Amino acid sequence: MARLRNAGRISANWLIIIAAFAAAAGLWLGMRVLAPARGPALATVVMYPAPRELPAFELDRSDGGKLRLDDWKGRWTIVFFGYTNCPDVCPTTLSDFKQVWKRLPAATKQRVRFDFVSVDPQRDTPAQLARYVGFFDPDFVAASGSDEQLTRLTHALGLVYARGEPRDGTYEVDHSASAVLIDPEGHQAGVMRPPFDAAKIAADLVALAGTR
Repeated sequence: MARLRNAGRISANWLIIIAAFAAAAGLWLGMRVLAPARGPALATVVMYPAPRELPAFELDRSDGGKLRLDDWKGRWTIVFFGYTNCPDVCPTTLSDFKQVWKRLPAATKQRVRFDFVSVDPQRDTPAQLARYVGFFDPDFVAASGSDEQLTRLTHALGLVYARGEPRDGTYEVDHSASAVLIDPEGHQAGVMRPPFDAAKIAADLVALAGTR
């Protein structure tokens, strides 16, 4: 019976993930076909027809401060949700974003930020997050929080995550592989889907920031 219950939970998690990804794919396709041009032509970002308002939230930053919605205002912010024990997607994505950051002119860096939000707060302590993100770039912001805060925020952004059943004392977390783009008003402006091309993303951010 325990095995059946575990299998049921795992199947339910996968159904949630599949449904969320299908919905996101449909939204992405709809935006590609139906969305009118808004702002500069971009190679890597699918912009929403209208920016989406986000709910207030409060997460714990790795430096001891708080990450709130107001912190996403005043600049363009690329936000990626993952976890430090991720075997492939997260380190690959942050490595790509590291290359993007290196390519940005100093003027653009004043108007752009990269945030990494962990969906594994049980293991990703502030110290662990600081070490992990600092390995890629010390300018990147890292944060996490309660499942209540994380679930509310990821749902608002059209993202999803689900933890697998523990095995041999550990577990994996299934999560969306897309990054979201937050505009200087603190609204979700669009989405970036892998694979991530550092040169093209950098060019898009320069165009969005209006810098050279």
